[in-house]
Amino acid sequence: MKQLLSIAGSDSSGGAGIQADLKTFSALGAYGMSAICAITAQNTTGVSASLVLEPGLIVRQLDAVFDDIRVDAVKIGMLGDARAVRAVAGVLRARRPPILVLDPVMVSKSGHRLLEPDAASALVSLLFPLASLVTPNIPEAEVLLGERIVDLAGMEKAATALRSLGSGAALVKGGHLEGEAVDVLADGEGTRSYSGERIAAKHTHGTGCSLSSAIAAFMARGLPLRAAVGEAKVWVAAGIREGLDIGSGCGPIHHFHEFYDAEGRPR
Repeated sequence: MKQLLSIAGSDSSGGAGIQADLKTFSALGAYGMSAICAITAQNTTGVSASLVLEPGLIVRQLDAVFDDIRVDAVKIGMLGDARAVRAVAGVLRARRPPILVLDPVMVSKSGHRLLEPDAASALVSLLFPLASLVTPNIPEAEVLLGERIVDLAGMEKAATALRSLGSGAALVKGGHLEGEAVDVLADGEGTRSYSGERIAAKHTHGTGCSLSSAIAAFMARGLPLRAAVGEAKVWVAAGIREGLDIGSGCGPIHHFHEFYDAEGRPR
């Protein structure tokens, strides 16, 4: 069984962050581990508070895992501030996991800032060069590049520019644009677009976290990057289509849709 590590923040409602990552790993047949960098108070209506953990504790969590357990892939999500970025980067430079998918989580759907402004430059300079893939959505890509993205051509340009910052590849997620749901990947072969149906669904909490985790899981299985992105996109779309009616706001996707229906009955 592949063994995957999520380095991210905790979502008290269970739909995103560490919780979504672990559910994704389990659903895709991998053993999930975690190093929590931040704690959030949130539910389906939004994030109300967050606290970044001390760098020393983050490092202790990471060392505890790497000292004892083989890590086949790492997914990075919410880090919170520059101190956490530096702590994580220091460990990963030394440990060199074979696959590293970085989802630069910056702002929640409700508008709560999840990455301090001064941490973005540290993220780029310290973690992009270690990443096999970075997976920003359009608003995150705009912050990282300082440019507006309004169409597919802009996404292709942004993905290429993000890859030039040091990562092995960059996937710009296009869920924030109108029309068809298109993601754009830039890698060593050029750019590729992944089109998909835009699903009219209320329950989309944790889609970005789950997509990056699914890509890491498929890559750990041995799929090439382009195939892993395609498989992950299909898997997440099915989870959105069968999203769970939980809470009064934007509920979570159904991570275990292959095994249980929305009522929890085995398929």
